[in-house]
Amino acid sequence: MGILERLDSGEIVVGDGSFLFTLEKRGFVKAGLWTPEAVVEHPSAVRQLHTEFLRAGADVLQTFTFSATEDNMDSKWEAVNAAACDLAQEVAGGGDALVAGGICQTSLYKYHKDETRIKNIFRLQLEVFARKNVDFLIAEYFEHVEEAVWAVEVLREVGAPVAVTMCIGPEGDMHDVTPGECAVKLARAGADIIGVNCRFGPWTSLQTMKLMKEGLRDASLQAHLMVQCLGFHTPDYGKGGFVDLPEYPFGLEPRVATRWDIQKYAREAYNLGVRYIGGCCGFEPYHIRAIAEELAPERGFLPPASEKHGSWGSGLDMHTKPWIRARARREYWENLLPASGRPFCPSLSKPDA
Repeated sequence: MGILERLDSGEIVVGDGSFLFTLEKRGFVKAGLWTPEAVVEHPSAVRQLHTEFLRAGADVLQTFTFSATEDNMDSKWEAVNAAACDLAQEVAGGGDALVAGGICQTSLYKYHKDETRIKNIFRLQLEVFARKNVDFLIAEYFEHVEEAVWAVEVLREVGAPVAVTMCIGPEGDMHDVTPGECAVKLARAGADIIGVNCRFGPWTSLQTMKLMKEGLRDASLQAHLMVQCLGFHTPDYGKGGFVDLPEYPFGLEPRVATRWDIQKYAREAYNLGVRYIGGCCGFEPYHIRAIAEELAPERGFLPPASEKHGSWGSGLDMHTKPWIRARARREYWENLLPASGRPFCPSLSKPDA
């Protein structure tokens, strides 16, 4: 089944997770530029990460095409987009996963709001996705709803299902358009699936999703809901999210969400009515497994990676030390407040912007 058939039938769709941050840590992406040459330069690394997400339970593999536009990559853009599609499709063929061709906001929009030029940038990537016959399309990581609407309008040109996610928090986009208003504009532009990704942690992202859902309801509009939050906690966020925090991008490790945090996130997203649930930067394969495990009762199955993971630490009951065996229970992990091991560090930071 395609993405809309799955969602229309009430199926829960588990997304994939972090590529830029994970591959940067593994030595295959350069921070700052954040462009995906790795699909050509180190295809085995990208293939391996796709495989890990698939094994963890992902139903969708996004092409690693973030910022893979002509204006960011010059002559390399087309080869990168094509290779990214090939890698995602190769791995997806080993399971029941769909492949989504992904575009994101342009660097041009902030300086020159040239609708024609920006749409042409999107259209170049779209032509590759259409030629490669991806299953559906995602416009992600937009901080201005106007540009996100332009992206949706372009993606609709080939007739494939269109998802769109904005990197905004409860305060709305960078032009102060509220989350509810953003959702309405995107639905009216023709998006089939609407939500948020990146920039904010699990609980903030769910707050934003609640506002989007209310906006659609109040406008009597319908769309499937989607959330792909950070794998980091960001309660001290500014309007721009984690990019404004002083720890971005190389000091975020103390903020990493535990697998148990992500099980709670998955359950709360499901209870909110979101049926496409995944992650973004900092969201590792074990986080995706946590989503799939939490929602296994509703889905009716566990992911392959669960064969190496005891539910709520149950595998620890075989440990030789009794105090570790005592941790083989849900209550322990749900109530744990993990220490950072950094006695002189603050719990929260002040955003730089």
